[in-house]
Amino acid sequence: MNKTDLVNNIATKSGLSKKDVESVLNSFLGEVTDALSTGGKVQLIGFGTFETRTRSGRTGRNPQTGQEIKIPASKVPAFKAGNKLKEAVK
Repeated sequence: MNKTDLVNNIATKSGLSKKDVESVLNSFLGEVTDALSTGGKVQLIGFGTFETRTRSGRTGRNPQTGQEIKIPASKVPAFKAGNKLKEAVK
């Protein structure tokens, strides 16, 4: 399912217009992005938690040349599923 499918499904089930649903979805995504970019997290009870995690630096290998390279530490977004979502997927 892509973003367009999601908007269409929510609009159909809620009775709202596609434009309104897309506006709400874009606002939600913006708020999650803003929270993660400032080091915060977004917790939706039963659904899951969006947060950032720190990857430590490590050495890697360039697959084309075989040369060892240093990969610097970085922050990456992560999602941890909540209990209700885990149960729904089983």
